[in-house]
Amino acid sequence: MDQFSAHLDRGWDLVQRGDPRGAEVSARRALEIDSQSPEAYNLLGYVAALKGEYEEAIDHYRQAIALDDTYLEAMLNAAEVYIHPLGEFDEAISMCDQALDLAETDDEVVDALLLKFDALLGKGELEEAAALCERFPPGPFENPNHVFLVGRAYYEIGDVTRAEPLIEESAKLNPKNPESHYYLGLVRDERGDTRGATKAFLRSRELDLEVPPPPWSLSRETFEVTAKRALASLDDALRAYLQDAELYVADVPGVEVIVDGVDPRALLLIDGVGAAGSSMTVRVFVYQRNVERLAGSLDQVEREIRLALEREITATFLEPEQESRPNRALN
Repeated sequence: MDQFSAHLDRGWDLVQRGDPRGAEVSARRALEIDSQSPEAYNLLGYVAALKGEYEEAIDHYRQAIALDDTYLEAMLNAAEVYIHPLGEFDEAISMCDQALDLAETDDEVVDALLLKFDALLGKGELEEAAALCERFPPGPFENPNHVFLVGRAYYEIGDVTRAEPLIEESAKLNPKNPESHYYLGLVRDERGDTRGATKAFLRSRELDLEVPPPPWSLSRETFEVTAKRALASLDDALRAYLQDAELYVADVPGVEVIVDGVDPRALLLIDGVGAAGSSMTVRVFVYQRNVERLAGSLDQVEREIRLALEREITATFLEPEQESRPNRALN
C-alpha cells in the first residue's frame, strides 16, 4: 500500500474509532501528498461534520465534487448535511438528483432516494415524498440499513402496512440499532400493541444511552445554563406558565415515565401541573441526549429547547384552557 492510501485508510479507521481529530490529521497528510485528491477532501468533510462544523464540511464536499464531478459518495454526504442540521432542503435535493443521474446499482439508487425523501419531508412536501417511495426497488435489500430506512420512509408517509414487516425485520437484523427499536415501538403503538410498543421503546432507550454523545456535546452544567436561558427567552405570556418552575436535566426520560406513555425521544417534560390556583410545584425535565440529537450542532441547542418549551406549554396549558371554555352561540 502506498503512503497516500495508508493515510486515507488510517483516517477512516480513526473515524470508526471515534477520533475525528486524528482522522483530520491523516486526511491533511494525504493532501500533502496529493493536493488534488477528492477522496481526501471527502474525508475532511466527513470529519468536519462529526465535529459539528457543518459549513466547513459542505465546503470540503463541494471541493471533492469539483475535483471529480462523478463522485457520488461526496454528493450523498453533502446532501445529508444539507438536510440535517442545515435545513437547506433544495440544495440537498439538487445533490440527490445529481447522484441519481450517476447511480448504477440498486444500493446507490436507494441511498439517493432516501436522502431526497428526507429533504422532501423537511420541506413539508408529503405527497411528493409519498410518490418518491414508489421508486424504491421491491427488495429484498442486501444492505441491512436499507431495510430499516425504507421501512421508516413508509411509516413517515403513513403506510404502516408496508412499513411494519421491514421495521420488524430491521430490529432482528440490527438488534443494537436504537432507531430500529424506536420505530418498532411506533409501529406497534399504531397497531394497538401497547405492551409490545413499551418493550421496544425501553430497548431503544437502553441503546440510545450506549451511543457516545457528539464530540461537541455540552457539559451537564453548561447544558443546564443553556436550558435556563431558553426558558428565560420565552415570550412573557408563555413564560408566566412556568413562573418559579424547577428545572432538571437528565440524559433521557426515565423508565418509569416511558412505561406511563412518555416518548423515549421526548425533548422535555412538564410535570406537577395542578388546577388553577394550586400551590403544586411545576417541574421541567430537559433531556440532553434527545435535544442534542435533534439539534445536530452546538448553535442549535438553545433554539430546540425553546421550541420544545413553546410546544409543551401550548399542549399542557393553553389547549386545555381553550377546551374548557364554554362555546358561545353567535348572535
